[in-house]
Amino acid sequence: MNRLSAIGRIADPPAALDPAAARLRGVHRASSDLRRGAPVLLTGAGAGEGAVVALSAETGSSGLPDFLALSDGPPVLVLAAARAAGLLHRPLEQAEPVSLRLGPTLLVPDLLRAMADPTAEQALPEMPEVAAALPLAGPAFALAKIARLLPAVLVAPAAAVAAAGASAAAARLGIVPVHGADVLAYPAEAAAGLQRVAEAAVPLEDAASARIVAFRTPDGAQEHLAIVIGDPVAAEAPLVRLHSECFTGDLLGSLRCDCGAQLRGAIQRMEAEGSGVLLYLAQEGRGIGLVNKLRAYALQDRGLDTLDANRALGWGADERNFLIAATMLRALGVGRVRLLTNNPDKIAALGACGIAVTGRESHVFAANGVNDRYLATKAARFGHLL
Repeated sequence: MNRLSAIGRIADPPAALDPAAARLRGVHRASSDLRRGAPVLLTGAGAGEGAVVALSAETGSSGLPDFLALSDGPPVLVLAAARAAGLLHRPLEQAEPVSLRLGPTLLVPDLLRAMADPTAEQALPEMPEVAAALPLAGPAFALAKIARLLPAVLVAPAAAVAAAGASAAAARLGIVPVHGADVLAYPAEAAAGLQRVAEAAVPLEDAASARIVAFRTPDGAQEHLAIVIGDPVAAEAPLVRLHSECFTGDLLGSLRCDCGAQLRGAIQRMEAEGSGVLLYLAQEGRGIGLVNKLRAYALQDRGLDTLDANRALGWGADERNFLIAATMLRALGVGRVRLLTNNPDKIAALGACGIAVTGRESHVFAANGVNDRYLATKAARFGHLL
């Protein structure tokens, strides 16, 4: 093929995206817009039906004027119930996110960030009351979680913009609407659609036979790794560990957790057995991301334990998605495992996703004087078998 022919082929229009991949990319784009502080338009089943415009309370300082230009009704701040309860200084016995009515005096970037972030050193005025939830407030809240931002989002009606298809403001911002149902389906669709994209032999200090297999979501948003030692497919039920990435523990040797010891210990044990699979999952901080994990550490330094710190930030106790692990194992040809874990939830989650767990192998490491409370919380509040 000559050079001009090659250029012609590059210029050919791309093939139409698979519908599932198109949905994932739409949600990924919307979450990226939230991260960069831009407003996002969420729509319901029909044109303009229950449409809302959403903006991250954490990153939306510069996007606030555009958010207000797109809205056609009063905004609310959607927070997790635990965070809203902290702001209102009263219990809120509900699982669903809470909407707080905001007046003009609270539509200030610094105040919005402080309402979202319990680690912020910002005095807050008297808090507003709970408002009725807007349509699609739940998907807007879920989108902030997908973006690994603080789960706090400003939401306002935007039916007129959605019905018009592209108002002047929406056209100027290049907004592409995303369906609320697609947002809610995103975690499961992204996990089930993982694609095996690369692999190579990577001899490790503790496992000379190791190779690493990389997986990527169809929208390219996340990558997960499998560290494969020996020939686990040949075993009836190979040793498997689900290890959520931990930058501070795995790479820096943090004493606040036991992650680094668990990572290295698992690889050593698999090498000693002759085979095994360690899934290195991009789910830092039990799925809340590194930045939010550091915020949780700051709250722990103020007296909260791991679980209560996550909840105070608006996250659940454990936000991980173990369908990711099941999809990777099936792609590797592994359907039956002995699970190297202290966490019964991992056994139940893999079983629910169709992977047979034939046994549990304990994976306990001694406290180091710094992580004693962390390990005690794992046992007492997360149910780990320590």
